[in-house]
Amino acid sequence: MFESLTLAAIPPEDEALRPQVRALAQEVVAALSLEQRARSWMGHDAEFSRKLGAAGLLGLTLPQEYGGGGKGPFARFVVVEELLAAGAPVGAHWIADRQSAPLILNFGTEAQRQSYLPRICHGDALFCIGMSEPGAGSDLAAVRTRAEPVDGGWRLSGQKIWTTGAQYADYMIALVRTSGGPEDRHAGLSQLIVDLSLPGISIRPIKDLTGDEHFNEVFFDGVELPGDSLIGAEGQGWAQVTAELAFERSGPERIYSSLVLLDGWLAHLRKAGRTDDATAALVGGFVARLAALRAMSLACTARLAAGESPVVEASLVKDLGTAFEQDLPLAIADDLASHDEPVDADLTRALTYVTRVAPSFSLRGGTREILRGIIARGLGLR
Repeated sequence: MFESLTLAAIPPEDEALRPQVRALAQEVVAALSLEQRARSWMGHDAEFSRKLGAAGLLGLTLPQEYGGGGKGPFARFVVVEELLAAGAPVGAHWIADRQSAPLILNFGTEAQRQSYLPRICHGDALFCIGMSEPGAGSDLAAVRTRAEPVDGGWRLSGQKIWTTGAQYADYMIALVRTSGGPEDRHAGLSQLIVDLSLPGISIRPIKDLTGDEHFNEVFFDGVELPGDSLIGAEGQGWAQVTAELAFERSGPERIYSSLVLLDGWLAHLRKAGRTDDATAALVGGFVARLAALRAMSLACTARLAAGESPVVEASLVKDLGTAFEQDLPLAIADDLASHDEPVDADLTRALTYVTRVAPSFSLRGGTREILRGIIARGLGLR
């Protein structure tokens, strides 16, 4: 569909990271159940994140002068792939490593880079992202949270919702309006670094269908921010957040959310001794889709390695990837229900969790409708 989605291979020097990452991942998941491993995205383990930082596996794409690894996007692909495949808890460092650090590197001041990037690389500065708001849905241009300029800084008022990990985070990078109104759409939007320990900030966890509390409402009541909270130029927030979302949408994150469940089901099939053609076709179909999606994700990674921002291609990977992730638990549930064989309780619990959380896969990072609009524009259809 896109000429830029050409096959790419992981360079040998980046592939060489895999044994080290796999060993650390296996160490942390050894004591976890299948259900706990299925929570990899949301698994919060700050100690494990710091261990990754100590091993030089966070901030891999950042320059060495900021504490990073000085490597390219393929190195990070290997690390993320291994962690998610094992079901390691990545929630603590996830957003800072994937989005906040590249954003600060590309658009932040030198003082911001010196302040935040080394701590992100060590796993000592945890970030969340403030985008969604009540009433705005996935229409980020309709945000109403506002930062008014005051002497020496900004006064922030408003609300964010569905903010993953805010109750654990040290900082939020918030998309806010610094001029104009919602009718101005993209104009007047800026990004600010918000210290979540400041007075006037309230964080309220939201319990989801699984009983977990990963999402949050965050309220800002006249929060006083210093002038150096602004990232990039005032009014350029929309362009910056668009580039940021390319990092969020293009990687293996959007393919592997259900992978631990797939492994658990395959173990069940082997234990049950099922080798019939229908089962083989079902397994083969998902493996083929996974292989194709991985190749597409690697193609996007090659674009990032070339210094490009594959916004449209990343949207395609995310749309197809989350469809795969959502189809998998439904197919596994149908398969288990249609065969009279004992099912391990841990597999049942993992299946229940993934089935309940799967609807969010096509919401986080942009809804399916938003992504397809981006893809349509990229194809010249709108």
